[in-house]
Amino acid sequence: MSLTVAVVQLAPTEDKAANLATIERLLRRARERGTRLAVLPEFSVFTASAMDERFVDSAEPLDGPAVTRLAALSAELGLAVVAGVNETADGGRIHNTLVGIDGGEVRATYRKVHLYDAFGYRESDRVLAADLAPPALLEVDGFTVGMQTCYDLRFPESTRVLVDAGADVVALPAQWVPGPLKEYHWTTLLRARAIENTAYVLAADQCAPTGAGHSTVLDPMGVALAGVGEAEGLATAVLERERLEQVRATNPALTLRRYAVVPKER
Repeated sequence: MSLTVAVVQLAPTEDKAANLATIERLLRRARERGTRLAVLPEFSVFTASAMDERFVDSAEPLDGPAVTRLAALSAELGLAVVAGVNETADGGRIHNTLVGIDGGEVRATYRKVHLYDAFGYRESDRVLAADLAPPALLEVDGFTVGMQTCYDLRFPESTRVLVDAGADVVALPAQWVPGPLKEYHWTTLLRARAIENTAYVLAADQCAPTGAGHSTVLDPMGVALAGVGEAEGLATAVLERERLEQVRATNPALTLRRYAVVPKER
């Protein structure tokens, strides 16, 4: 059993129509390469240079035009798509949301839990942190996909919760803000999450000027199967069920561990 996947890298702007046109062009290219599951970055439909009222003003409900357009592309192209959007919320803030779409329908939704209040940035000024909830998983052709967002990567418990729920693939859209050592942190943490969870990791980042780029597909041993450098583009790879099972037999860390993840109340 195998699954062809793509990580899609772009630099969204404040122009939603232009962003959706770019996404469509890249998704069509991915489908031409045989892709069945494509992962887009965090805030892939709208991004501004700072987390301010522009994110709130541009937010939409999940039945709004942006997700509706992504769903239509999913149906037309036969693609499962994971994408980050800014979703309408109460109190002058938004949810930083991932949608897992297949067959033209939203099949799974994840709202970001760990907000990026670090490195001089304050995501919580405009974003509501989601309440803890059991993971919503996306099933694609025999593979189980869990979703998490950007800063969640720095919290290993987030990925472990997905794997405990049955995920063997982790889709990780990001807008990994550029800065000193940030690319090093990004690539190191991605590889660690793949290795310690013996899971495939599909990391789709924004590229400059809003993201650090370096989107990648990692296998359960942390081997890079495909990647994108600093520019707009996509990378495709084939996930193999046999490889996943072989790695988990060789490195049975999930079954040998003696600690479980326990939710922490605020």
